[in-house]
Amino acid sequence: MPRKIEFNTAGSPTVLQAVTFDRPRLGPGEVWLEQAAIGVNYLDVTQRNGAIPIPLPGGLGLEAAGVVAEIGEGVENVKVGDRVVYALGPIGAYADARVYPAERLIKLPDDLSFADAAAVFFKGLTAQYLIKSTYPVTRGTTILLYGAAGALGQILAGWANSIGARVIGVVSSSESIERARKAGSAEVLIWNDELPRAVHELTGRGVDVVYDGVGKMTFAASLDSLRPRGTMVSIGASSGAPDPVSPGLLNAKGSLFLTRPGLAAHIGDIDEYRERAADLFAAVSLASITPRIWKSYPLADVASAHADIESRRAQGAIVLATR
Repeated sequence: MPRKIEFNTAGSPTVLQAVTFDRPRLGPGEVWLEQAAIGVNYLDVTQRNGAIPIPLPGGLGLEAAGVVAEIGEGVENVKVGDRVVYALGPIGAYADARVYPAERLIKLPDDLSFADAAAVFFKGLTAQYLIKSTYPVTRGTTILLYGAAGALGQILAGWANSIGARVIGVVSSSESIERARKAGSAEVLIWNDELPRAVHELTGRGVDVVYDGVGKMTFAASLDSLRPRGTMVSIGASSGAPDPVSPGLLNAKGSLFLTRPGLAAHIGDIDEYRERAADLFAAVSLASITPRIWKSYPLADVASAHADIESRRAQGAIVLATR
């Protein structure tokens, strides 16, 4: 019988339990997907610990790669045997196999493994919209990037660097400096309260755009690191939600732009989803993005994967393997 990960109440990683389940019938437009590798994201952690509430009892996971094993009525975009990957859609990717909407499946390039796909798809799509849509990064753009040594940061830095942008990475400790440099950060700063001063010393005027996934602790420093009419992109809140911002403050600090984007709004439309996925795969093919798997865990050991992310031990992407 197939297995999936479920939990009944928000809490520590130990609330996650592997259970078996009966294979359901396929509805129109659905497939039965045998999953080989599952991506683990920080969003999963916040849903598990209750920071972002989801209906319970339930499952977790928003991306995986595998093989189409059966198709339902009306499915035309994929066939049995196709290697595919997906992001978002119905929650519940932490499973050996599952029912999934066929139209949300993206066929994998022949040279991209299931594990690499699971490591890069969700995070790569996030990086894609951040540097292609939220703030169109071009040659000469100067970026301040928090978490530059983390799984998303390494992808975003490498891709922006390949375009010709200057990436100033921010890390939490000296142990992460070299990893951030190898990923594409031209300069790497260790976070402290004097960050804006250091940024202005490096740039002379501040950066064009800040990608800040830390939130409350770093928000004010991020605004102070921008050039006039620069763009503040809040992409997460690992230290808590930032305090409310007065529009007048943005004006006083140099007519700044502030946005809080999310992946769902950028890949909800099927055609846009496929276009962004194609751009991501092209970047992988050109080595603008390098999948970096830090560790792979068996599905049943998902609690260890979550503990690694929550404790900030992870030095790259984590995937769950089903076989």
